[in-house]
This record gives sequence, structure tokens and C-alpha cells, in this order.
Amino acid sequence: MAKLSVNVNKIATLRNARGGNTPSVTQVAIDCERFGADGITVHPRPDERHITKKDVFDLKEVVTTEFNIEGYPDERFMDLIKTIRPKQATLVPDPPHVLTSNAGWNTVEHEAKLKDICAEIAEYGVRTSIFVDTNLANIEGASKVGVDRIELYTGPFAEQYVKDKNLAVAPYVEAAKLASELNIGINAGHDLNLINLGFFYRSIPQLLEVSIGHALISDALYYGLENTIHLYKRLLVIEE
Repeated sequence: MAKLSVNVNKIATLRNARGGNTPSVTQVAIDCERFGADGITVHPRPDERHITKKDVFDLKEVVTTEFNIEGYPDERFMDLIKTIRPKQATLVPDPPHVLTSNAGWNTVEHEAKLKDICAEIAEYGVRTSIFVDTNLANIEGASKVGVDRIELYTGPFAEQYVKDKNLAVAPYVEAAKLASELNIGINAGHDLNLINLGFFYRSIPQLLEVSIGHALISDALYYGLENTIHLYKRLLVIEE
């Protein structure tokens, strides 16, 4: 069974729209865990448009499952990882002004940089994951930088799924196969939802973890947070 990590960025976005502490990011994280989430993910951006630095420190005190911090590995991010020591640090290549992560690393071009960063994070006892596309060269490159896992960027899969789901998942199956052969763990995230997640997981049983925020929080408006988490968890079980 793959793990479900709930990205709570959108909870912070809603809170920040009004100010104050409603809804409470920490309370939602606690409740997500209580409802069955296997982890909590945040992506604290420099402008703090959703998750703030204070949120990260507050969550460190309450998250009892896996805490995953995503971000571009600049000095600010690396200092945060060194101080917080989350279970996992997910490195994304997007600069601060980008609305949401929308591309993976070119691990060939950035091999030396990523190797140094992964080695530093490993010294903190933190598992490393890097955001990549399905380009096999980038999967091979990931194996050379000392990363523990990759997170497959599933935006293109979700976009193509409604047109031809088998065609959409094919490059991910190949990427996952290569990653497994290279002994790299496989995570996935971006635009996975109640419609496409089950098919994605059945196609890629090597999947260890998915990080889902926008779709899950949006679904919770209709189904409620507890029920929504249960719905997503059911899709991450492959029946014999």
C-alpha cells in the first residue's frame, strides 16, 4: 500500500486570505493524521503566500507521521531542513515566482549541484527526494546524485488521462521500472485526484508515496476532510 501525504498549503492559503488562524494549519494536520493520512507535506515559499516559516516550526511540534518539506534548495531552504530535520526533503527546481511546481529537474545538467545538496541533507539524517519528469536520462541522472527517491511529476499524466489513460501512464511505467532497477524509491505528485489516482497506482505498484494537496482539499469541500482522506486511501490499495 502506498502512503498518502497530505499537502496542507491550500489550508494556509485560505487562512492567509482572511488573516488570523482560521483554519488552523496545525489542527488540520493533526486531524489529517487522525483520519488516516500517512504524512504531511508543505512547500514554504520565500514570499510566504501560503505556508510560513512559523508554520513549519509549529508543524514540527505536532506531526507524528512523516513530515515532508518541499522547496527549491536555496540557502533559506537548506537552513530550514538543517534545523527542522523532517523525515523527507523534496527538492523542486522551480524559482520563487512560479505559481506551482510544473517541471522536473534536469539531473544531467545539475548533477554536481544536486549531488552536493543530497550529501548535505543526508548528513542531517533526512531522506532526499527530487522532483523529476519521465525522461529516462533524468532518472539515470538521479541515480548518480545520491538521492533516496524521486517524485514523478504527474501533471502531464493527469492532463492526458482524460484523453487516453493507457497512453498517459506508459512513460511513467517505464520511468518507474528504470528507477526500481536503479534502487531508487518512487514517489509521485501533482494533479493526482480521485479520478486518476487508482489507475496510476495499479499501473505502478512500485509507488511508495503520493503527495496530494489541491485536489484533496477541494474534494473535502464536498465530502468532508475525514471522508475524503478515506476515499483517497482506498485508491492506494492493490487487491490481490
